[in-house]
Amino acid sequence: MTDTSPTVIAVGYGGPDVLRVIEIDPGDPGPGEVLLDIRAAAVNPIDWKLYAPSPHADPTRLPMRLGFEVAGVVAAVGPSVRWLSPGDEVIAWRVRGGYTGRLVVPEQVTVRKPASLDWAAASGLLLTGATAVHTLTATRTGTGDVVLVHGGSGGVGRMVVQLAALRGARVIATASPASHDDLRALGAEPVAYGTGLVERVREAAGAPVTVAIDTVGSDEALDSSVELVADRTRIATIAGFARAAGLGVLALGGGPGADPGTQVREAARAQLVELAADQALDVAVAGVYPLDQVALAHEVSRAGHARGKLVLTP
Repeated sequence: MTDTSPTVIAVGYGGPDVLRVIEIDPGDPGPGEVLLDIRAAAVNPIDWKLYAPSPHADPTRLPMRLGFEVAGVVAAVGPSVRWLSPGDEVIAWRVRGGYTGRLVVPEQVTVRKPASLDWAAASGLLLTGATAVHTLTATRTGTGDVVLVHGGSGGVGRMVVQLAALRGARVIATASPASHDDLRALGAEPVAYGTGLVERVREAAGAPVTVAIDTVGSDEALDSSVELVADRTRIATIAGFARAAGLGVLALGGGPGADPGTQVREAARAQLVELAADQALDVAVAGVYPLDQVALAHEVSRAGHARGKLVLTP
C-alpha cells in the first residue's frame, strides 16, 4: 500500500469555499499505469466550472476531485509499462484528480518533461497548448493569414498568439493595456477591447482579417469576429457556445454542441513539448500556490485577470 496524500475535493456545488484538502490513498499502479509524485498541478477554468452552481448539478458526483494536468516524477510502475521507469520526469494530461501529492495515471497520457522546462511551466503547457492547436487547425490558419485573437493575454490566448505566429500568420490580439508589451514580445499587435474594437482592429490590420479565434466568449468578441471575417468557418470560439451555432461559427472544446477535437489535441502533445523545450513557446506562470491555498487560486482564476497560468504545488 502507498502512503496517503493530500488531495483537493469539492464537497458541494458553489464557490471556492466548497473546496477541502483531505488525505487519500492513491493506490498502486495497475497494468499500463504509473504512480507519480506530483510536483505541480495547473489550474484551469474548467476546474472551477465543474463545481459551479448549475440547474443540472449532479449530487452523485460529489465529492469531486479536480485537476486535469500535472507534472511529476515517476515513483512506481505497474505491469506492462513500456517506456517509463521510476525517477523519470513527466508531464501528464489528461488526468483525473491532479490536485494531489501522488496520483496513478495511465502511461499513455504522459510525455517526458524537458529538463529546460521548470515544474510549474511544465504542468501548464498541454491543456492550453492543445486547445490552441485545435483552434488553429480547425480554422486552417497558416502563412499569410491575419488572425484576430480575443483574450490574447489569457492562458489559451497566449498560446494561440505564439503558435499562429510560428505558422507564419500575422496576429492581432485583444487585451488590456497592461498586457500589450507582453503580447508584442510574443509577436502580436495588441489592441484594447471595448467600444470601437472593430475600427481599431481594421486600423491595426491594414488588410482583411481572415481568421478570428475567441477565447473569451463575450458578445463583443463574437460580434466583432463575424463583422471582420468574411468566412465564418474560419471563426472559432472555445467559450461562446450559446451563440456559436446561430452565428455559423465553430464551437470547439467541451461545451454543448462543440467539437472536442480529441485526436488533434492528443497529437499536439509532442509538438508542444518540443517547442517548449526549444524555448520557442513560452508558458507564463502568473502564480504558484500551495495546495492548501487552492480556494485562493480559484478566486484569482475566476476573476479572469491572471496573465498566465496559475499552479498548485503539493
